[in-house]
Amino acid sequence: MHPLLSGNTLKLGLFCTNGSGASQTLVPEAHEMDWARSVRTARAADRAGFEAVVPFARWKGYPEGRPEHRSGRVMEPFTWAAGIAAATEDIGVFATSHAPTMHPIVAAKQAATVDHISGGRFALNVVGGWNRPELEMFGAPMREHDERYDHLAEWLEVIRRLWAETDEFDFHGRFFDVVGGVSQPKPVQPTIPIMNAGGSPRGMRFAAEHADLCFVIVQSEEEDAIRAQIEGYRRMAREEFGRDVRLWTHTVVVQRDTDAEAEAYLRRFSQEFEDVESVDAWMRLQGANTQVVPPEVMAAMRQRFAAGAGGFPLVGTAETIAQRLGMLSAAGIDGTLLTWVDYDAGIADFTRDVLPRLERAGLRAPVGATAATREPVAAG
Repeated sequence: MHPLLSGNTLKLGLFCTNGSGASQTLVPEAHEMDWARSVRTARAADRAGFEAVVPFARWKGYPEGRPEHRSGRVMEPFTWAAGIAAATEDIGVFATSHAPTMHPIVAAKQAATVDHISGGRFALNVVGGWNRPELEMFGAPMREHDERYDHLAEWLEVIRRLWAETDEFDFHGRFFDVVGGVSQPKPVQPTIPIMNAGGSPRGMRFAAEHADLCFVIVQSEEEDAIRAQIEGYRRMAREEFGRDVRLWTHTVVVQRDTDAEAEAYLRRFSQEFEDVESVDAWMRLQGANTQVVPPEVMAAMRQRFAAGAGGFPLVGTAETIAQRLGMLSAAGIDGTLLTWVDYDAGIADFTRDVLPRLERAGLRAPVGATAATREPVAAG
């Protein structure tokens, strides 16, 4: 059974270790793309009992005319996932795919292949595509926002049929024509879990209808507000699609001996050493309008992206971090993907100091104690 379905109340994963990490910072100790480091950190998370390791997909760096920029040095997610699957034992291994950059027949076979390499530990994070320069490089159209999700739904439908059907089939949709479609081998699992991170109303409806794990950007740091956001998402999934979904988020971890030291380091890497060129380019791609956004809001947007792609901040001592994770869990979050500036040191400190606190709080069982309580994967 898939590690994502362990009995732990709060599940944990690594995020963005196939490139230069989530932080847009030039601080000297920042994570850089390195295969040996990818393997080392994945194995450390595996030993610690984490449920997932999730790469991101990027084909071109953010600043225009800078093909050598560090934001574009990212290993291809399926190839990377195959290597990580072979190098680990228990952790769930994801790939991330932008639908406009890959035909569903190719994605279906690659996913099934990694599922065999991992012994049934694979999962797929699907993305509709939003970065115009990347799509233009592929010759793919930059579709209107809602149409991207129509395309992604059809892409995913073809993949799921290729995973499930033993006879050849024809498919004639709005975006894809498949004649005599077939894919072997089939996945090891009855079905491969799907994650999606749609944040707009249309994106959230897509995830609620099609994904097993819905990735949400937490919009507040107050428990009641977070709970209202999460309960609204679950209610929409139940009422509109009759589905119970698992909700994950992304967090940025800055652990130090005191809260003040952690806050000072957050300022150091996300403000003093901000990769200004990269953050400026990202904000242009997002269409941020500096003329109407108040300066203080703009500054907060910049820092959260520079710190880790807008992830929820886990900044402070081990006790503070454990308490904030407990608050996210109490508000309804099922799992979180963790990022650090320095993944090696961060995972070691987190495993030593934070995990025991989560175990004492009843949010996680000791490593090796959850396999017997895993639930079967429900068909998507």
